[in-house]
Amino acid sequence: MTTELDIRGFRVLPGALDRPAQETMLAELRDVIRAAPLVHPETRWGKKMTVRMTSAGRLGWITDRRGYRYEPRHPQGTPWPPIPGTVLDLWDRATGLGRVPDSCLVNFYGEGARMGLHQDRDEGDFTWPVLSLSLGDDALFRMGGTERGGSTDSIWLHSGDVVVIGGAARLAYHGVDRIRFGTSTLLPQGGRVNVTLRVVDRAGDQSASEQHPA
Repeated sequence: MTTELDIRGFRVLPGALDRPAQETMLAELRDVIRAAPLVHPETRWGKKMTVRMTSAGRLGWITDRRGYRYEPRHPQGTPWPPIPGTVLDLWDRATGLGRVPDSCLVNFYGEGARMGLHQDRDEGDFTWPVLSLSLGDDALFRMGGTERGGSTDSIWLHSGDVVVIGGAARLAYHGVDRIRFGTSTLLPQGGRVNVTLRVVDRAGDQSASEQHPA
């Protein structure tokens, strides 16, 4: 791992996972996707998102005509699978927090997929950071301030890079402008997997201080 970067309060950890660790985590994420298949969600305005997504953990983030929210079940009605152990270990190492994340969002970016500037604000407690991991193709990650509009900075994220969004940047706007399709060999057919870990409940809710199981 190279030197940690601080860009607008976003902690960027280049090369946090080496190639063998990426391959191991990707295999565990494939198990998640088999249990909770990727869906092509639409926004509350009826527009299809360009990414496909699923979740693991106690809660999963979804979007549809009813709006953005967390739900305990996949749209097919089944509970979300548990968060893989390698993902929880990464959370521990990168954040140093004992609190287990409630939700692990898994987004797949195919060729042409993007994610517009947005805030992560559907959680009940913004004192906990959000952790984002890139696997696969390079992604142009854009970071702004806590108000829409204004200047932004961008950085190319590579496979194995981690971004921790916390503190003053916790409610900052961010997004993915594009991916460089085919820049990584991690996914044989190309594309990018983004893993986002979030604490959803306020401190004291839903066993907030529990440790993840051994």
